[in-house]
Amino acid sequence: MTTEAEAQAPARVPPPPDREGEAGRSWAALAILLVGTFVTVLDYFIANVAIPSVQSDLNATAAQGQLVVIGYGVAFTCGMITGGRVGDLYGRRKMFALGMVFFTIASAACGFAPNADFLIVARVVQGAAAALMVPQVLGILGVVYTGAARVRAFTVYGLVVGFAAVFGQVIGGLLITVDIAGLDWRTIFLINIPIGVVTLWLTPRKVPESRSDDRRGLDIPGALLVTAALVALVVGLVEGQSAGWPVWSLVCLAATVPLFAAFVSHTRRRARTGSGPLIEPALFHNRVFSQGLVASLSYFLAMGSFFLLLALFLQQGRGLSPLESGLLFFTLGAGYFGSSVVSAQLAPKIGRRLVAVGPALLATGYVIVGLTAHAQGSDGSVLLLIPGLLVAGFGMGMTTGPLTGVVLSGAAPEHAAAASGVVNTVQEGGAAIGVAVVGAVFFPVLGDNPPASEYPYAFGMALIPLVVFALIASALSVTLPKEKQSG
Repeated sequence: MTTEAEAQAPARVPPPPDREGEAGRSWAALAILLVGTFVTVLDYFIANVAIPSVQSDLNATAAQGQLVVIGYGVAFTCGMITGGRVGDLYGRRKMFALGMVFFTIASAACGFAPNADFLIVARVVQGAAAALMVPQVLGILGVVYTGAARVRAFTVYGLVVGFAAVFGQVIGGLLITVDIAGLDWRTIFLINIPIGVVTLWLTPRKVPESRSDDRRGLDIPGALLVTAALVALVVGLVEGQSAGWPVWSLVCLAATVPLFAAFVSHTRRRARTGSGPLIEPALFHNRVFSQGLVASLSYFLAMGSFFLLLALFLQQGRGLSPLESGLLFFTLGAGYFGSSVVSAQLAPKIGRRLVAVGPALLATGYVIVGLTAHAQGSDGSVLLLIPGLLVAGFGMGMTTGPLTGVVLSGAAPEHAAAASGVVNTVQEGGAAIGVAVVGAVFFPVLGDNPPASEYPYAFGMALIPLVVFALIASALSVTLPKEKQSG
């Protein structure tokens, strides 16, 4: 019961919310999360330039050198669906931090690896840690930000992913060339240690915790099925192509069909019985998510493999060093950065038209680059590739972040990390499959011991499927439901 004095006293008005403080904390959270994203994507690409040094220093075979790259990529790609679901269940910030702990420890193990086998195992652990960490980033962004702020956050996310991919070779080449304390290639892994420590210190202070209201346990059989299916697909394609399609690679590819079928059947059964599947089938009932996912797959088939193709052309066909070819990647980065800045302003206004124009520009850039390379042959200046690379980079920047945001806008917040795990898996898997497609065209056209004069033609032929993939992504994006674009 209130007293008379209390009744006559003026009502207390709660203090206004600290919007500026909340905004500052949320953008600080974005910066921390994107540092985690940057190092995981960077380590996917940066190892390419270090392989010759690794082989020389550790007496590694060519196969072991490939496994240093592939081991990380397979663990990264195949673990993200499970990593996303774990974040929904047990806390996205907690799983991001746990992933960073293991990533930092694995980076130290890579940096101090005494032999090639130890390095390969450490890289697999590093990739698995990245698979736990990265889905939480998109999951947290999808929950913390709404409306125009979400569009800006995903645009910045795309910018960071692009920079890590585009400049991976440059950063790796510089670190190895500078040779800090005589550490040579080890520097590219050891630099993750201080980054990881600082990120871990800031994460509980700046990043908000979130999780799904769905408290049903982790679907372990589903996790095993989808991981086995993805391993069979990625290893079968990537290793099979490089090894000349031996029988074991064809067996792996054939096994993906029953494994994925078993996973789908298992998932539907758990959904019907209310047991909590690894991926909620209702996610795919939303057209924005399902069609956007296919568009994202097609886009990353076109985009992810181009870096390897361009590096092969510049280094093997034109005789550039890894650092010299990496510097030419700055052109892609310039276009990427410029369009990302523009995209942040345009995405809230034109929505799906932006993510439709981006892949079309990417296809245009590829056509310009291919025609220029063919016209110049093996003797013309590689600087003439710059206009086409600028256009391609501009298309990448208009698509990577905005398309990711569009796809995730079709997912319910309670499944944010699981949905982002699916999206990340499709993106990384698309890039890996794209590499296999490029290799299946590029190397057979070249033949054995080709002269430099054959490289421009093989380069142009390998660009054709990438142009087709980009145009498919554009067509799928333009037909996405308009009303879902605001997020």
